Amino acid sequence: MRTVARRWAGWWWLLPGLVLLGTFVYYPIIQNFQLSTYSWNAFTSTPTFVGMDNYREAWADPVFWRAVGNNTLFAIVSLIFQVAFALALAAILEEAVHQRLRGVLRTLYFIPAVISITVAGILFSFIYNPEFGLLNELLNAVGLDEWQRAWLGDRSTAMGSIIAMSQWQNFGYTSVLFIVAIQRIPREFYEAAKIDGAGPVRTFFTVTVPLVREMTTLLIILTFSGAFLVFNEVMVMTAGGPANSTHVLGTWLYFNAFMADDMGYASAIATVIFAITFVLAMIQLAYARRRRVEL
Repeated sequence: MRTVARRWAGWWWLLPGLVLLGTFVYYPIIQNFQLSTYSWNAFTSTPTFVGMDNYREAWADPVFWRAVGNNTLFAIVSLIFQVAFALALAAILEEAVHQRLRGVLRTLYFIPAVISITVAGILFSFIYNPEFGLLNELLNAVGLDEWQRAWLGDRSTAMGSIIAMSQWQNFGYTSVLFIVAIQRIPREFYEAAKIDGAGPVRTFFTVTVPLVREMTTLLIILTFSGAFLVFNEVMVMTAGGPANSTHVLGTWLYFNAFMADDMGYASAIATVIFAITFVLAMIQLAYARRRRVEL
């Protein structure tokens, strides 16, 4: 009886957290899906049930698919820079850079992460300005005048310019997280690899990469989720323009909810964002659990 009582006592301790999660996380998700099956706006007294019509509208909406493509491009570039390159940089800082320089370099790489994304967006809007921006001035100074353009006003370069700014801001943050993970690896593994004749590259792929897998998994999930939740930098730098070419799902949701006042369609977009990030996170977690390495 005492064992059973102790087991139930554990559930009582969990109950407040479960209630908070249910109230502020899971219930809004369910309610959002319910709202996505209605046609309604801020001035509708009685919402009209439309079933899956809002999802059919999204399926036929070219701007929605452009937004999905922009989010996907954002995710792929972020995975390359904020996970792959950040891990390589962390390994170099820990293994190849003199100890006196490590602290300085870590600080230099981390500084952009403490700048507000809104402030960084405004700052890069000035850098990309076609009239007095530093980027065009730099290209002019090195003789690449033909590359000068309105970086945020040209459909072919606007999305790439926003993504570049985002990578600049987050690259140092993920590098520092990888440095913490690398510092937790016992030095005996590196010494054993050195005795076996492994060079820096082989040691990186046979020791560092497998033993920071949990941190890599976490950052992949956060990076992927963040890429599909991106909003501020796009709103600050282009607001979805020019000609809707830089809309992402977050800004297209905002536009439909608060500019077009189509709350039902906006709820459907929110459900799509949740479904994409949830499914990708579950796949990544399942994959990482099978390949987990114990120290």
